[in-house]
Amino acid sequence: MTQALMQATGLNKAFGAVVIAENISFEVPEGEVVGIIGPNGAGKTTLFGLLAGTVPLDSGQIVFAGRDVTPLPSHHRARLGIARTYQVPRPFTHMTVRENLRVAALFAGQLEEAECDEWVDEVLAFTGLARESDLLAGRLPLLGRKRHELARALATRPNLLLIDEVAAGLTDAEVDDFIDLVARIKGAGITVIWIEHVMKTMLRATDRLLALAGGQIIAEGRPEEVIKAPEVQRVYLGA
Repeated sequence: MTQALMQATGLNKAFGAVVIAENISFEVPEGEVVGIIGPNGAGKTTLFGLLAGTVPLDSGQIVFAGRDVTPLPSHHRARLGIARTYQVPRPFTHMTVRENLRVAALFAGQLEEAECDEWVDEVLAFTGLARESDLLAGRLPLLGRKRHELARALATRPNLLLIDEVAAGLTDAEVDDFIDLVARIKGAGITVIWIEHVMKTMLRATDRLLALAGGQIIAEGRPEEVIKAPEVQRVYLGA
């Protein structure tokens, strides 16, 4: 059995009377692409915040690579190998594409100056951004911004990459390109958790699916089984 890279146990989070996560528990096997689906307001992005440390837990435990990271802030988790993207890209718009990646590599990836540029060049080539490396990040088109968001996360040298709805707003061909890119990320030995609304993307790109609704996991398993689960059909697909 594949060893779990991350274990989340009994995660709870509420904002006042609004419960966002209620007793969520799951494991992420090393080397897998795990998809998370659910309707708007299901708690998907908040769950990423809990895992990455940008949103504090009310209770529960997160273990990453055998270490309890529950009390650690986001920058410490990043240095341990947890990277995330945002649905709305958040680059330093006044800096170039390359400079953004250098910041990520130096401060979260903890690379030395001597090795930083070579690594950044590798990531730029891997994500298809080599030609745009000297452009200001704020001037990239939508597809470029999404690639750049992934590239900045990869520049930190993560073991676990959290991807938040990268396919939103893209054409079918562009989505296909990102599916291929995520497959190459997996092939590079990086475990992935991917939030997405585009169901065909989840069916093609993931090894396992979690379905969320009302801050709870309502189904978990192989993608083709999860989307056929009665509770998922009722809550997520409106059946």
